[in-house]
Amino acid sequence: MDISTVENVLAERIAEAMIDGFNRHYRLIRSYGREAKALFEAADWKGVHVAVRERIRSYDERVNETAELLAADFGAASIDDATWQQLKLFYIGQLINHKQPELAETFFNSVCSKILHRTYFNNDYIFARPAASTEYIQADPPTYRSYYPVQQGLRATIRQVIVDFDWQRPFEDLDRDVDFIMRTAEKRLGEWPEAEANAQIQVLHSAFYRNKGAYIFGKAINGHHEFPFAVPVLHTPQGKLVVDTILLDRWLISVLFSLSRAYFMVDMEVPSGYVYFLRSIMPNKPQSELYTMLGLGKQGKTLFFRDLKQHLRHSKDKFIIAPGIAGLVMLVFTLPSY
Repeated sequence: MDISTVENVLAERIAEAMIDGFNRHYRLIRSYGREAKALFEAADWKGVHVAVRERIRSYDERVNETAELLAADFGAASIDDATWQQLKLFYIGQLINHKQPELAETFFNSVCSKILHRTYFNNDYIFARPAASTEYIQADPPTYRSYYPVQQGLRATIRQVIVDFDWQRPFEDLDRDVDFIMRTAEKRLGEWPEAEANAQIQVLHSAFYRNKGAYIFGKAINGHHEFPFAVPVLHTPQGKLVVDTILLDRWLISVLFSLSRAYFMVDMEVPSGYVYFLRSIMPNKPQSELYTMLGLGKQGKTLFFRDLKQHLRHSKDKFIIAPGIAGLVMLVFTLPSY
């Protein structure tokens, strides 16, 4: 690609402005995740709903803000094609060692869609396919914590798992809740298996918040076996915390991530790490749905579109009108093989 030094400088400056716009956006997203913990501790349910609404609006606000900045400072709408392509290369360079590269690519696409004509959407100007890997991105603190019940004892380990979330509100009876978890797990397993050398419990570092509940997600590992679990924590009428239940069936855990439910508020430095962990306990759940249920709807749509496009390259069936009761406004189509 042969473009002048001036155009190189312009492309680099725009790429830096775009990644700055994304970084502002994700700092705000993380602040909502941290706020969710404080709102849960305070039982401020009205505040929870306000935070959810603001978080939903924040993506489009940051995209519009960045697009307006590029138009005002760089005349983005009049930039030539060669500079746009060079801009994308500079932007890719900004994603090296980035903690959320997949989200930054989608943000780039969203900003471009505000500036470029739609005929550019399926070519080299945007990230039609991912350019950065999301594997093995290190988070600080790590995405999940590991506990070793052989060393600590199972009861003490379960208690420590809960205590480590550091909720600033006391439990009604944490010892009772730990006993309940142990009885329920033992009933499911029949009897405690002999501990293998790799016996451990892995728990996602951040709790997941939705409506009036906080959720702990993790898995127990013993030998070649993995046992996923989810633990909802609620408030009692007296304002204390209580373990509501423990879910040990993959399909029941998967129901918590149904698209018919509200999304979770979670503080994640490396969202791809959370998605990989969740897929290990819900392997049939598409990544697109997991990103969506983590409050990253644009990323969910991006992955859904990529998955569908890839599927269409390998399928021959046709779209059909979806079965069921017809709507009054829209006609719904579906692809039977997808």
